[in-house]
Amino acid sequence: MTDDKSEREKRVEEESLSFEEMLEASFDNFTPPERGEIRQATILQVDPKGDIIVDMGTKQDGIVPAQDVDMLDPEYRARLKVGESVPVFVMQSRDSDGNLVVSINQGLQQYDWDAARALLESEEVVEVTVTGHNRGGVLVRWRRLEGFIPTSHLITVGAGGVDRRDSLNSLNSRVLGVKVIEVDQSRRRLIFSEREAQKEWRQQQKARLLSELMEGDVVKGVVTGLRDFGAFVNLGGADGLIHVSELAWHRVDHPRDVLRIGDEIEVYVLSLDRETNRIALSRKRLLPDPWSDAMNRYHEGQQVEGVVTNVVDFGAFIALDDGLEGLLHLSEMGDGSLKEPYSYVKKGDRLQLRISRLEPDKRRVGFTQRWGVEQPIIEDEEGSPPPESEFEAEAQPLEGEPQAALETGADEHEDARPDELNDVPQVTPPSEPDDGDDSTASEAAAD
Repeated sequence: MTDDKSEREKRVEEESLSFEEMLEASFDNFTPPERGEIRQATILQVDPKGDIIVDMGTKQDGIVPAQDVDMLDPEYRARLKVGESVPVFVMQSRDSDGNLVVSINQGLQQYDWDAARALLESEEVVEVTVTGHNRGGVLVRWRRLEGFIPTSHLITVGAGGVDRRDSLNSLNSRVLGVKVIEVDQSRRRLIFSEREAQKEWRQQQKARLLSELMEGDVVKGVVTGLRDFGAFVNLGGADGLIHVSELAWHRVDHPRDVLRIGDEIEVYVLSLDRETNRIALSRKRLLPDPWSDAMNRYHEGQQVEGVVTNVVDFGAFIALDDGLEGLLHLSEMGDGSLKEPYSYVKKGDRLQLRISRLEPDKRRVGFTQRWGVEQPIIEDEEGSPPPESEFEAEAQPLEGEPQAALETGADEHEDARPDELNDVPQVTPPSEPDDGDDSTASEAAAD
């Protein structure tokens, strides 16, 4: 009897445990959250003031302050509703009011740290936005993380001094292509390199441009390089080339005569080679063709002013201000008694001339300084006048140029020559050094 009573009393004592004690016992298997820890939580309440209460599976619910919620992307913030699962970062296990303070913003950053480590392994090129700079380099933002590019890993910064500071300032808000070279989440250290990514970045951007561009498009770009054969133009991460023959309707000896590095210009997309990633551009296609209405603006005998663009053994090429280009033959210079032109004119001289012959349909114009002077008839060895006029000789294309001498802007290739000029001796242009010296000329073939 006594034993039965003892059993009943024991059962009553077990059943009389308070609700608080049972609740306490239910959390015995949970580890209390620690500062810096990231846990998955469920939203319990969205406070009108902006705070969010979350269940972290512990004795105490976590509080996401309104300031942290405001830092979230607006689109993501709009999706935060009761029952939504979110990652949270433990900021304080207990604040002054005893609250467990957590951050959704820093919880989401964990995904970005994981992605950054994956990029370190794959060496993939990504885009970052410059947010500021210090004396060691530039600060950047990638997704929700702050990163850093040391000056030694930048390719768009000057050597030092004022120029270097100006270069760093000019990078603010710029988007750069970079590679991840160091990830240390415990120290919140994320380092990028623009230099490592340069080659691969350009290839990616050029491939993107080639997929988006179409022949005939007109786009804006910035001149990044000038060479004897043409100008390089950056179209937004990749360069295209304007051949020297596509810079202007008149003859251009060197791209620096019409462009400067840093110039922002519009260009016409001539051709795209997606196999070799080459983009051919034109500037002159967007400029008025001076030959289209030449007959309306000029006539034979008209006095004009032009600039010497090249000097050869048999005369000088002259470009009018609108780009119309023709030849001032040696026999039409001065009083006609000159033996060579180099002592009389040089590249860049402005001359007063008259138009001696104008043929817009053949894109030819001849100039003279001896208008009104009767020209003697020069006989050949047989005693007959030469079968071709001097103008035909002056219209002869220069060997090695992509266009005829007096047909500047035409689309003929180097070997395309008018039939009527087949019997005219060929003329080789002067080989000019890159410093602009025009004093050396090649020999012209004898008539």
